[in-house]
Amino acid sequence: MTADTQSFLPAPPVADIGLIGLAVMGQNLVLNMNDHGFVVAVYNRTVSKVDEFLANEASGANVVGARSIEELAGLLKRPRRVMLMVKAGPPVDQFIEQLLPYLEPGDIIIDGGNSNYQDSMRRTTYLEGKGLLFIGTGVSGGEEGARFGPSIMPGGSPAAWPHVKEIFQSIAAKVPEGDPGGAPCCDWVGENGAGHFVKMVHNGIEYGDMQIIAEAYHLMKEGLGLDNDAMSAVFSQWNQGVLDSYLIEITRDILAYRDEAGHAVVDLILDAAGQKGTGKWTGIAALEMGIPLTLIGEAVFARALSSLKEERVAASAALAGRAGGATLAADSFLADLEQAVYASKIVSYAQGYMLMRAAAVEYGWNLNYGGIALMWRGGCIIRSAFLGKIKEAFDADPNLDNLLVAPYFAQAMDAAQAGWRRVAATAVQLGIPTPAMSSALAFFDGYRRDWLPANLLQAQRDYFGAHTYERIDRPRGQFYHTNWTGSGGNITASTYQA
Repeated sequence: MTADTQSFLPAPPVADIGLIGLAVMGQNLVLNMNDHGFVVAVYNRTVSKVDEFLANEASGANVVGARSIEELAGLLKRPRRVMLMVKAGPPVDQFIEQLLPYLEPGDIIIDGGNSNYQDSMRRTTYLEGKGLLFIGTGVSGGEEGARFGPSIMPGGSPAAWPHVKEIFQSIAAKVPEGDPGGAPCCDWVGENGAGHFVKMVHNGIEYGDMQIIAEAYHLMKEGLGLDNDAMSAVFSQWNQGVLDSYLIEITRDILAYRDEAGHAVVDLILDAAGQKGTGKWTGIAALEMGIPLTLIGEAVFARALSSLKEERVAASAALAGRAGGATLAADSFLADLEQAVYASKIVSYAQGYMLMRAAAVEYGWNLNYGGIALMWRGGCIIRSAFLGKIKEAFDADPNLDNLLVAPYFAQAMDAAQAGWRRVAATAVQLGIPTPAMSSALAFFDGYRRDWLPANLLQAQRDYFGAHTYERIDRPRGQFYHTNWTGSGGNITASTYQA
């Protein structure tokens, strides 16, 4: 065999996994896998990025570059494992179609982007129909998490899990934090779209947590008149207690940060928040399943309201808002505010778990709720010490209907109520919007009531639409209609839920 013919032989399969998409998340995951002894083959649609990555960030690493999909597939050990770290939506489907000619039954395609769970359900069915396996996995933790240990939430084809388990659990964050022998923040979530659904709920809770913290900042800044350094000190103190979490920690750091000229950078940032869609997806899923995800919904709408910057500036000159003054004692108000933040945070997670329970029933998923809390304990954006209490609650009662009635959380809510209510009332007096905290309190007050005025709502529905009603003196599931006007007749609507 001549040297010329030898150069055209395909490279031997040397890589444990392939990764397509060398943006910052993809690059950091590759380096993380390399650190844990896995050989990664990489490809990017803009092929020059492969060479740049190998020459710079991956210099000296055991990473193999491919300049075509075909070459990438040839580098992979069987069953081939290919992870897509590309923009959600059509790009994922496009790369799947490009991969198909070079894969064989039993090979695995992994979508690690922020895909919609319904797309993951569709892709699981599609690829299993071709003899392939699919995993849709949420990856949380941002750039730093991807590099040093993210939270990973895989779901899809159960047969694929044994082939990726070692890789995923090796690179995931560990609890206790930083302990190589700790529990990995990664486990199998469930079938088809379960992984991306849980990641979506994670992101919805993230929206809620961030909005709660922003409202606390607003109350400290305008209600108490605290400067950034003082507020940073408050968040630092909170991070030593029940609110110990990544988002509280970074808020402390953001408020203390100064640029080269000594300016507080947070004060230079326009008050118009963006969003990438996962919070909205969470709200849509909740509406479709009839789950009162009020806090996360308000967090999404708060971002939408913030984006109306020009309208808000004009309205501020035209509309008076402050209803009355409130005299605040800083120490006592800050103690109340800490309780309000904690109680609101508990409601946010309780609602998120309500949505996951509903989805498990809807789609036949067997979700491990305590395990999900453990996956969120490290690596991800919503990681906090508080999640350990959620795991304990579900370990004690896997069939727990709602976190709010678990003993620890019921006691925490009872202890927080008085301060929480004072904060909500003070915010109203000051004209400072607290949509997340206030909606959380309204949900709590609604959930703990054995009677709500929905009987009147149902009477109204029956009056104008003949939608019928149930009676308190008759068994559930029996429906009745009243001819309220004497001219409506006895014909009823075809569905109670219309």
